Amino acid sequence: MLKRIKNLLERNAYVIALFLTLLIAYLSLSNPIQIKIPLKITFLDKIFHATAYFGLTMSWLFALRNISKYKLVGIILFFYGILLEFLQGTYTNNREKDIYDIVANSIGILIAMLIFNTFYKYFVKIFDK
Repeated sequence: MLKRIKNLLERNAYVIALFLTLLIAYLSLSNPIQIKIPLKITFLDKIFHATAYFGLTMSWLFALRNISKYKLVGIILFFYGILLEFLQGTYTNNREKDIYDIVANSIGILIAMLIFNTFYKYFVKIFDK
């Protein structure tokens, strides 16, 4: 069963990464989702940004599975985040660009890159079985 799941994820890694890329673009440029959370966390939006870009970065790193390209993936996703923030501020009426969103995106990207770089040899063993 685990081998079937691994094969399914391996075959669809690019599709998953592309889907997450488009989903983040859609969520970034559409009307903001209002989530009612009883806790008063003022930086919850930034946690969402960091988590989304962590997942996006990990999905592309697993899709490419190439340690030599992991820095390029980080750079491209960093500029992708900047582009989406620019588009939010320019082409949407209900959103505005925020430098702290770019910082949160970057933190998510950096954490994913650090984890991938640190555990790359273990990831390769898992995927090459």
